Amino acid sequence: MTTPRAAGPPRTTRTRRPPTGPRQLHPGAWWLWALGLGAAATRTTNPLLLLLLVAVAGYVVAARRGDAPWSRSYGAFLRLGLLVLGIRLVFAVLLGSPVPGTHVLFTLPEVPLPAWAQGVRIGGRVTVEGLLAALYDGLRLATLLVCVGAANALASPARLLRALPGALYEAGVAVVVAMTFAPNLVADVQRLRAARRLRGRNDRGIAAVLSVGIPVLEGALERSVALAAAMDTRGFGRTADVPARLARTTAALTLAGLLGICLAAYGLLTAGGAGWALPVLLLGLAAAFTGLLLGSRRSVRSRYRPDPWAWPEWLTAGSGAAVAGLTIWLSGQHPAAFAPTVVPPTAPTLPLAAVLAVLVGLVPAFAAPHPPRRAS
Repeated sequence: MTTPRAAGPPRTTRTRRPPTGPRQLHPGAWWLWALGLGAAATRTTNPLLLLLLVAVAGYVVAARRGDAPWSRSYGAFLRLGLLVLGIRLVFAVLLGSPVPGTHVLFTLPEVPLPAWAQGVRIGGRVTVEGLLAALYDGLRLATLLVCVGAANALASPARLLRALPGALYEAGVAVVVAMTFAPNLVADVQRLRAARRLRGRNDRGIAAVLSVGIPVLEGALERSVALAAAMDTRGFGRTADVPARLARTTAALTLAGLLGICLAAYGLLTAGGAGWALPVLLLGLAAAFTGLLLGSRRSVRSRYRPDPWAWPEWLTAGSGAAVAGLTIWLSGQHPAAFAPTVVPPTAPTLPLAAVLAVLVGLVPAFAAPHPPRRAS
């Protein structure tokens, strides 16, 4: 005779709660936000708007940057942008500018060139119009570099590789190795400069740069390759056997979709291309999504603690898309405010609608969670 079991507590269904406390924002959200700011920068040569985009990116980085080694790469990208701007101005002074100008600042001795080098000059007149055109173009390129630096300082490259679908694994490893090279380079420079200061050596000047150049390049490359090898040993390179027809279909759909997205992006960022670019973008997104969905069947790896995509991710990515969309629309409505003329030189204006559109990019500074500290 068996005794009846005591009735235990009722079983409850385990539900997944949203993460609370400090956590890393999904790296894809940071990159979508940064790409939105970069797309807005390509639509204007107004220096006031470009500087406002740089200020927005810098504020978000200062508010939500962690203490990982790759989080200190923003300053290096900012200095790189200033270097690009300076080189662009030097080239405009020494090699001239195709922009015609009448306001001559000074005249350099001109080097005579042979007849076959028509259209190229070294030295000569330096005009206000040519310098303004070079300044606007260089500042736009520097702003793009700052946006990329903001994404590098906020998004973890390893977590970005883990979030990629299986169809993009091979390309993702190459991209992650390339993206981790710059942050590791900055971290190694700071470490070696601190070591030189502790030994009483000078850490500035050409001699100091040459002495740490080879160790820095070697260390950054080794750490990037070590990251790729570590991801590969954890199963990120293993693929399942799929039929050859499915593999070819997946490759064709993914390639056609990515080409369509690139073509549509070019049309959206140029004047007069919005009519055909939007349908091409939708078709490219559909083809790429189908190809990635089919290609993910090759992946046999499991994900440990996948990064959640919650409201902070939606707000961060949506703010970048809103900045890009509003800027593209406003540049078509008010082209003179987004592209100030340099012939004749005119003072750039700052439209209120454009300022409000760019300030939408500050949403991640308040909506994104604080990243956890390594010491904790």
